[in-house]
Amino acid sequence: MLNTTNPNNYEYITKHLEIHILGGIKLGKLESLRITLSIQKLKEHNILRHSIDLYNDNQLEKFVRTIAERLEIGTSVARRTLQDLTKEIENYRFLLIGQYKESMTPYRKELNASEIKQAETFLKSKDLLKKTNELIGKAGVIGEEHNRQTMFLIFTSRKTNNPLHCISLGSSGVGKTHLQSKVSELIPEEDKIEITVLSANAFYYFNRTELQHKLILIEDLDGAESVLYPLRELQTKKRITKTVVHKDTKGTTRTIHLTVEGPVSVAGCTTQEHIYEDNSNRSFLLYIDESAEQDIRIMNYQRLISAGKVNDEAEHKSRELLKNVQRILKPIKVVNPFAEYLELPKSVFKPRRTNSHYLQFIEIITFYKQYQRESKVDTQTGEIYIETTIEDIQEANELIIDVLLRKSDTITGATRNYLESLKDYLKQHNQTTFTNSEIRRNLRIKETTLRRYNAQLLAENYIQRVQKAKTKSYCFEVVDVDEYSNLKEQINSALQNCIIQIELAISPPSRHGQNGEVKEKKVS
Repeated sequence: MLNTTNPNNYEYITKHLEIHILGGIKLGKLESLRITLSIQKLKEHNILRHSIDLYNDNQLEKFVRTIAERLEIGTSVARRTLQDLTKEIENYRFLLIGQYKESMTPYRKELNASEIKQAETFLKSKDLLKKTNELIGKAGVIGEEHNRQTMFLIFTSRKTNNPLHCISLGSSGVGKTHLQSKVSELIPEEDKIEITVLSANAFYYFNRTELQHKLILIEDLDGAESVLYPLRELQTKKRITKTVVHKDTKGTTRTIHLTVEGPVSVAGCTTQEHIYEDNSNRSFLLYIDESAEQDIRIMNYQRLISAGKVNDEAEHKSRELLKNVQRILKPIKVVNPFAEYLELPKSVFKPRRTNSHYLQFIEIITFYKQYQRESKVDTQTGEIYIETTIEDIQEANELIIDVLLRKSDTITGATRNYLESLKDYLKQHNQTTFTNSEIRRNLRIKETTLRRYNAQLLAENYIQRVQKAKTKSYCFEVVDVDEYSNLKEQINSALQNCIIQIELAISPPSRHGQNGEVKEKKVS
């Protein structure tokens, strides 16, 4: 028998000869069996070393005669030993190939009846989104209630034909990558690909369908700058193709096409919003909560972990339940019968793409609630589908209002966070004007960062330079303190108006009394 205990030195011993195969065997070319071996008679030190292709009959016959001459043994014994050795190596090589293919097969967990029932019961429960958000919190995601729920739904969209994408934005060290990694722990391992650094052509060498309906997690977009173009194409066109020159085994040069198909859902983190504008236009922008309250929540959780007071078992069970919930969601078409009544606020920039994201987000909520919807059949195509309800639209509006608010803003997210902090500071100190040195000292902002913020705010007319009457020195004042709250109210009113229009379309606002007169019907 072939002894493969040492992968770099296989042993094959018969009653006449002792053979060692040095360096193992190659799995690449099945049409040849080239090995390097040492062969000797038992209990003798006369060793013959040689490299040979055991599938080459001419080489094999010459080697048989060489063994017979050098080791003084019959050619029939040498030939039969090499033939038996070849058969043993063949069997072992096929075994290795089978193990390799099995190891490369994506892991997919098979749920038992109890796990399926538990996941289905959860998906059928009332207030599903609220309970999902609570379960995400129990799984160890602290704070960020809107962001974590939105991100979870975006990650769920990978199972549909029109997935959504997201980019987490915030200052360095506020937990962008942490939030993404913690929410991604709620997604089954077989459905996600985590990437730290990518080469320029990395995406083109995946198998054709290897990325289909996968969640691609990029830890830092700065480390994947070289693949942003193919990534955008994969997001938009749902497939990428590259033409390369390839030389086959006969030496013939020909052109081949490398095609990788989607759809995929992509998530990444960055501090530099303006650099990735083309990618951000295709994604939901989730701004990390940098408030002092969030700092306190996170630090308290860190202290509990250090004190050993966090229930790891409860967190693990919450994660496994949400993973199983993801596993039992089935691909199904979603129809939104109220889509024609939905309009974005006029203040939103790039409304065409944002409108598509808005409609898709509503469909994702419906898709997530598929176990609560009655399946219907299209009489013309025979396709099964489920329908969106008004409740789905209302829940989508509650989650997406912050996204639309940022999409309607003329300044970057970091500058907006600074401006709102500045307004709070002025309100607390009952001031209308401020100086750079005062804000730098009290809000603890670097001088270069502060000047960059103020330059953008001056250019967009959010602040203005004024001269003090007494000292004749210059300072700044906020032009309109309520502009952001007014913008939020405008967006909220526009979304609520859509709901009212849908309710009017479903139930007209008038009805006839018993005497024939028309009475107005109250509409919520």
